Amino acid sequence: MIRYLLVAIVLVTSITIYSGYILFDKVHSEPLSLDKQYVQIETGQTFNRLCAKWQAEQALSSCWPYKIYSKFYPNRFTLKAGVYDLSSQTVMSAIIRINRGIKADFTFTIIEGESYSAIIEKLQGSDFLIFDIPNMDVNSHFQFGNAHPEGWLFPETYHYEGGTNASALISRAHSKMKRLLNDVWAQRAPEIPLKNKYEALILASIIEKESGKAAERATISSVFHNRLNKGMRLQTDPTVIYGLGERYQGDIKRVHLKEHTPYNTYRIDGLPPTPIAMPSKDALLAAVKPKVTDYFYFVSKGNGEHHFSKSLQEHNRAVRKYILNK
Repeated sequence: MIRYLLVAIVLVTSITIYSGYILFDKVHSEPLSLDKQYVQIETGQTFNRLCAKWQAEQALSSCWPYKIYSKFYPNRFTLKAGVYDLSSQTVMSAIIRINRGIKADFTFTIIEGESYSAIIEKLQGSDFLIFDIPNMDVNSHFQFGNAHPEGWLFPETYHYEGGTNASALISRAHSKMKRLLNDVWAQRAPEIPLKNKYEALILASIIEKESGKAAERATISSVFHNRLNKGMRLQTDPTVIYGLGERYQGDIKRVHLKEHTPYNTYRIDGLPPTPIAMPSKDALLAAVKPKVTDYFYFVSKGNGEHHFSKSLQEHNRAVRKYILNK
């Protein structure tokens, strides 16, 4: 009798161990077959509700192995709210990610020379970003003063979690630009004709739009500084384009150059009232530390480089060579 009892105990123990092994293997090896990369976990969502949803979507075969497993390790099955990248995961590794709060990493890039309106449009279409900007007073919120926010956002790639407010990204980009502008202004060359750091930001945005190659920025800056020092108009096409706004269709016409707008530097003296784009650090440095030259003109060669001239006669010859002949 004792022998039969021992055999029964051994048999039950073996079955229990084998069943435990099967359960352990099941919960750690079954792939999560979702038809989407990202999953959003709401605050207060339980594992049972999430698993039932996944089972209904046929992302896993059955919830019961995980429910049993969760009885032994309940702390591993509490969920943290957020957006998660669950591609190429097993069911258990996905649960571990959500339990530990290993959220998906999203990026938003502000490109050098990009305009504020283009950035706002991109923010509206960004994944898992809450677009809260239309409901706020942008100037007061970000302390731009009375100026338009153009130029005040530093071009860089910013990382964020799902559910982040767009205004938070704008605030980070603005804070970085303010710090950088302060640092760059402190490095300015003596006797430059810029009255304050906001004028440096304006000029840097123009340099950014005019320069196809970073190595030319300081030389392009020298042209604008030489013109400002001599009282000449800047006569730069990107400011005209910015002033035209949505009316610009890819080609500057003679009538556009004659039109009086606050940004038409063929018609106004000095700098336009605001920046025209988001300048890079290199453009900011070029604005306050121009190369020393005798150049007053430049024209595009069509390959990203420019021909620089000291006189109008030389400039006209360069225009005939690089523009009119083409």
